[in-house]
Amino acid sequence: MSQWNIAAAQYASRHNDIGEHVKHHLHFISAAADLRCDLLVFPELSLTGAACDAFSLPSPPTVQQLNPLVHAASTCDMTVIAGITVDTDAGRQKGLALFVPGESHAICAPLNSRACPVPGKSQVNVLGNPDDTTNLDPQAVLMTSCLAVSDNRWTSTLSHMQRFAHRYAIAVLMANARSGSALWDARGQLIVRADQGELLLTGSFDQRGWQGDIIPLR
Repeated sequence: MSQWNIAAAQYASRHNDIGEHVKHHLHFISAAADLRCDLLVFPELSLTGAACDAFSLPSPPTVQQLNPLVHAASTCDMTVIAGITVDTDAGRQKGLALFVPGESHAICAPLNSRACPVPGKSQVNVLGNPDDTTNLDPQAVLMTSCLAVSDNRWTSTLSHMQRFAHRYAIAVLMANARSGSALWDARGQLIVRADQGELLLTGSFDQRGWQGDIIPLR
């Protein structure tokens, strides 16, 4: 692997129209494809929108609603991770949808899972418990996190991500909804952090390590 390019989509969903969110995701995917990204990660509930009230989460997207993103992931040869809701035995929960090139459908899991893509492969580890790395592929160099953290929680989130990266010697990419998306390297060092606005936070990994950049969305 000569270089691996990743991006976090800083995008705050403001309604519950899944069709419109899919269109906006496709815009981000197109921009990331222009940058030759291999991986794009969205914040939590990016496809469904936030809860309508304090007691309910939006319905999960249907297979048909997700199909354009399945197609885009394969067309752009890019792994895409988006925020959805999922229905489980324990009730409706925040979740993630994983779109892998060549796969005919999305892989869906609760949000407390973490996705660990492997550079140069279509393989992605989905860990049910992010603190259990027993089954982590030794070639994985990145843990993804889909969040919607407010400014008053940023400091504690920053500390947690740094500790996690350092403890498990793995880089962490956080896609946050409105601001503060960030990338940490395997030592817990902050590589790049975004301010407010819709943008792509990008990272490139090669033999020198990680480099990051901020790309405004147009």
